[in-house]
Amino acid sequence: MKIMIVSDEESRFIWDFFNPEYFRGVKLIISCGDLDSRYLSFLATMIPAEVVYVHGNHDKVYARRPPEGCTCIDDTIFTFNGLRILGLGGCRGVRGPENLEYTEKQMARRIAKKRFALRSGVDILVTHAPAAGLGDRPDEYHRGFDVFRDFLDAYKPSWHFFGHVHKYSHHQEVLEYGSTTLINAYGYKILEI
Repeated sequence: MKIMIVSDEESRFIWDFFNPEYFRGVKLIISCGDLDSRYLSFLATMIPAEVVYVHGNHDKVYARRPPEGCTCIDDTIFTFNGLRILGLGGCRGVRGPENLEYTEKQMARRIAKKRFALRSGVDILVTHAPAAGLGDRPDEYHRGFDVFRDFLDAYKPSWHFFGHVHKYSHHQEVLEYGSTTLINAYGYKILEI
């Protein structure tokens, strides 16, 4: 199945020079956050695919103007064509969940609330922030969550898609950790699952 992942920066190639042939066969679009809600609505309108998203730390505007034709998968296990997808938006911070910032303990509680549903496992973990030490940055704001790394160890999803960490020098976009492939969705990427 062909999917597209997006995060953090709207692609001019897609928004300004849209060519439907380039996206032929895409069945699912996953946003890892921090995108204009109009951009996600555009994707949902122009590409005949399901569009799902988690909140990035700059997506508070979604409360007033959510992306049309899209499904928020924050704190849910969403199933698409047999794939189980867990969504956990937001980033590391102390300003609180209302600002889409979470402490390590708050993020751990979000995951713990899904413990029963997670007994069947997940195929894809979708987050805004990365896992600690796996594609994150050393500064406090872009440092990943330790609990995400623990999640990868415990549940071994095939994929972990994340955003938040823009393209910086020496940044790896694809990482392997155990049996999980981690991909920074910055901009957009199309892949086969």
